Amino acid sequence: MPRITPERREARRAQIVGAARRCFSRDGFHQTSMPDIAAEADVSAGAAYRYFASKDEIILAIAEDAFRLVFAPIQQLAATTDHASPADLVAASLKALNADDIVDAAGGRVPVEELLRCGVQSWSELLRSETVHARALEGFQGMLRSIADALRRGQAAGAVPPEVEPERGARAVMALLHGCILQRVGFGLTDTTGVADDIQMLLGRTQARPREEEPEAGHVES
Repeated sequence: MPRITPERREARRAQIVGAARRCFSRDGFHQTSMPDIAAEADVSAGAAYRYFASKDEIILAIAEDAFRLVFAPIQQLAATTDHASPADLVAASLKALNADDIVDAAGGRVPVEELLRCGVQSWSELLRSETVHARALEGFQGMLRSIADALRRGQAAGAVPPEVEPERGARAVMALLHGCILQRVGFGLTDTTGVADDIQMLLGRTQARPREEEPEAGHVES
């Protein structure tokens, strides 16, 4: 039997992940079995297990795609500017959620609504699976550090109030995003761009103030 190429293997893996995402979005994690996923992907049950040892592994793969959708825009903004405000960071993420679909890690087009539904469902898995919790916590803490660093640079530029403690501010940014995602999935929030604009107005922008020039030595202001 000829060996499967890496490209073919990745395509088959993406096919299984896509099938699982559709099943999870439609029926939920616990109502979906590995045979259900295999049937949706049009592969044998044994084939699904050649790519994933368990359903939890598939859940993690989908949750990580959802995590990238939400937080990659923040990381990009933080990497390209030193004067982002908390509202800017939230807005960068929410505006990305207004797309109909995105490209996942395997290069396939994924409906944003489907991915977010799976992402919200994965939160309940944090309480059930130590493996899911550990991976999610690692990503969460890494994102907190990135946001806190961006807030520190924003303070130096005058875009973030000096009274803000960056680590707590990062938690507040994450809390806003999680709340908006829950509203999008569960309570009909569709205009995330409009909400991002409202957050900008509510939180405001602290503009960087020009530094006052030091008076020359020996010069006395009249």
